[in-house]
Amino acid sequence: MTLRIHFTADDLARTRLAEGPRPLLELDVALRVLREPVHPVRFDAWRRESFTRLAPRARLAFEVVPVKGWSMEFLLPVEPGSAQELWEKVRATPATQVREQVDEWAGRVQRIPPWTGRLAEDPLFVRELVDVFEDTYEQLVAPYWPRIEQLADADRAMRMRQLTEGGVERLLQGLNPRRVRWSPPVLELTMASGHEGDLYLEGRGLLLIPTLFGSAFPVFDDTGPQPWISFPIGHDRTPWFPLPATATAGALTETPRSLAALLGRTRATVLCAIAEHPGLTTSQLASRAGISPASASEHATVLWSAGLVSTARDRNAVLHTPTSAGIGLLNASTADTTGPEPAILRA
Repeated sequence: MTLRIHFTADDLARTRLAEGPRPLLELDVALRVLREPVHPVRFDAWRRESFTRLAPRARLAFEVVPVKGWSMEFLLPVEPGSAQELWEKVRATPATQVREQVDEWAGRVQRIPPWTGRLAEDPLFVRELVDVFEDTYEQLVAPYWPRIEQLADADRAMRMRQLTEGGVERLLQGLNPRRVRWSPPVLELTMASGHEGDLYLEGRGLLLIPTLFGSAFPVFDDTGPQPWISFPIGHDRTPWFPLPATATAGALTETPRSLAALLGRTRATVLCAIAEHPGLTTSQLASRAGISPASASEHATVLWSAGLVSTARDRNAVLHTPTSAGIGLLNASTADTTGPEPAILRA
């Protein structure tokens, strides 16, 4: 099943990259990924850490954000700005708009929690629900936001190169080749929900929003002044595919405790940096690990001797890349146990 987005010349001219990820879109997708046991290397360590922090009332957020399908639009606006600014804007949503969007949401989903009827008539309950979502954001997304922004900045630089070298069509070709296909003048999206149909942009263009949690299927919306779709943050060494699983895991967790205990914290950080950015030069590795080039070279040599990284020379530079053994060690270490899952998501 495919969603087909039809472009005109005006649409291509007005298509643009968002300046960065949108905080509440990341929360929307994170709430879904948390309950879907897929991509274990990428997300399981984050899932375990998140489960230990969530309060029981987070169940309300899960009840209005399904694993697949529509969420309540007014609670999770896909807009730029800081999370704090956005939450204040959500709290100020007019009651008439809340009622309209609750009714619209209820017509799109299969199961409607009985308490959602209060949203149309009880402003105090609306504010309490927004508090629940804000608390959930602080547990699921906020701890990792600086790292997400850092990866998104690198992704934007890569996409801008694509735009400069090949125009908007090159940019569209590289968004997410597994799920998004550019077949001029149509952009074909494979949706997790199975949604299909035709969307005509009619001169509005398309906004492209990067996301870390939405690493597989695109998300789209056509309710605002400009339609938008999400695309996965990419990797600077493999620009046609999403960020590698180990790099995503590294962005969502600290250096795994078991890996630090085995290798030492600095050497573990060096291995994580190489896995997240294959092909780093020694000076780049030193910068990312926060150590001197001499120290980076020493640690990389030890990891090379252990068979965890490989090196190759490119002119005067030495490039460091993780081996399958190094990736395997990282994958195993991201499975550190951090306590049992709470009863919040159990039937």
